Amino acid sequence: MISVYLADDEKWVLLGLQKLIQKSGLPFRVIGKADNGEAAWEGICALRPQVLFTDIRMPKMSGTELLHRIAQEGLGVRTVLISGYAEFGYAQSALRDGAFDYILKPIKEEELFGILEKLSALFMPKQALQKDLETVKRETVDEVVREIQERYTEDISLQGLAQKHHISSGHLSYLLKQKLGVSFSKYLLEKRIELAKELLRDKSLSIDEVAQRVGYHDYFYFTKVFKESQGISPSKFRKGG
Repeated sequence: MISVYLADDEKWVLLGLQKLIQKSGLPFRVIGKADNGEAAWEGICALRPQVLFTDIRMPKMSGTELLHRIAQEGLGVRTVLISGYAEFGYAQSALRDGAFDYILKPIKEEELFGILEKLSALFMPKQALQKDLETVKRETVDEVVREIQERYTEDISLQGLAQKHHISSGHLSYLLKQKLGVSFSKYLLEKRIELAKELLRDKSLSIDEVAQRVGYHDYFYFTKVFKESQGISPSKFRKGG
């Protein structure tokens, strides 16, 4: 993994940037954060990150000063400057002074991902990068599948899982279909119907109670999806078809 340090005096920028880096699925790991230049410099010296994202304008030490110190000490940290439009000229000048790139606020997902891809290509050979990406994808989808298996009777959605695991819902849907052979909604339905069939054999439970236990809070909707899946209603299934 490529180590990253973040420096910005606005905490919401730090949090948002970290989440976007995680969401990218690229092999980056945030190892430290600071909300002023001096703290950032101390963190960089101690942790020796490979990449620094830093705001240009910060208390105690600016991002451009950090860039110059890194160069003077020969630390080899690839620096990406975060710039508001007011500092746009400074950002362009910093590129001539050795900055790797710059990104404007508010940070846009596609622009950040473009910079991360360039950094990935710089630090990792293409074959190793592809292998690392595949590992990240496999670990993510395995974790999501485990969560579905544990929580399939709860109010669970593809969008909620995607947000939790920092991945787009469209990409997660694609990965799950590759892993499971069926879509998320079909897999969830199959898990719930199999449990419903087991519970329907217990005649001490009403059909409404069975519906609730498998994750359906609407009796009529449960009856509808059960019949569409099994060809008969839950009551007829209970009676033996």
